[in-house]
Amino acid sequence: MLICLLVYLSMVKAYLQTLKNLLFPKTCLACCRPLDNNSGAVICPECAQAIKKNLPPLCDLCGRQIRQRQIYKRVCPVCQRVNFFFDRALAPCIYEGVIRKLIHKFKYQNREHLDAFLAGLLVDFIRQNRGMLNFCDLVMPIPLHKARLREREFNQAELLACFVAEELRLPLSAANLWRRRFRRPQAELKPVLRRKNISGCFALREPKEVKGKKIILVDDVLTSGATCSEAAGELKKAGALCVWVLTLAS
Repeated sequence: MLICLLVYLSMVKAYLQTLKNLLFPKTCLACCRPLDNNSGAVICPECAQAIKKNLPPLCDLCGRQIRQRQIYKRVCPVCQRVNFFFDRALAPCIYEGVIRKLIHKFKYQNREHLDAFLAGLLVDFIRQNRGMLNFCDLVMPIPLHKARLREREFNQAELLACFVAEELRLPLSAANLWRRRFRRPQAELKPVLRRKNISGCFALREPKEVKGKKIILVDDVLTSGATCSEAAGELKKAGALCVWVLTLAS
């Protein structure tokens, strides 16, 4: 009797799964092409291949690609004009096309299940460049203001930072750095206004935690660099020796 019941439940489960696949077919989150419902993929192979990698030569400060004729200067034209408080930024991808779509869905469309795929890009990058990050002591995410956190229900930078800390076997400090002011989203502003908008937004609850430390600051994307620079400046004021920024794309 028990065996018959287990067989029956197994058949019902299989039927419900088939029905779910028919009613809610799995699609690529970038291009909406059909995916195998039984696979763990979130995007199709074509879109995965289309993600633009951030390949050398790179700026020694912001980590973006530079032209061959700029190699001798070692920094891009933007970084020659702007002073950043972080020591160096790194990113595995260029903020265009597929990765831009995925990051947007990750942040604004509550696609938390994208965290493993996107973090996988960071983890692969870390494994290829471990020597540059092994000297660090602490991982910290860029925080959201509490009002924005209530609205979004999660901090995408903190989700990514968890994976980074685990891969590097470093402590994660997720609550020390916080936003004390609510400001307009940086994405809504022109680059020239972003530094003013974010000025004075960050503070530390326990400054002693970062004193003398070499810190990896994690965010989803580096655009103007204003947010990460402001956060890095607060860490430096508290005595951090070095702040490296690690993002998915730039």
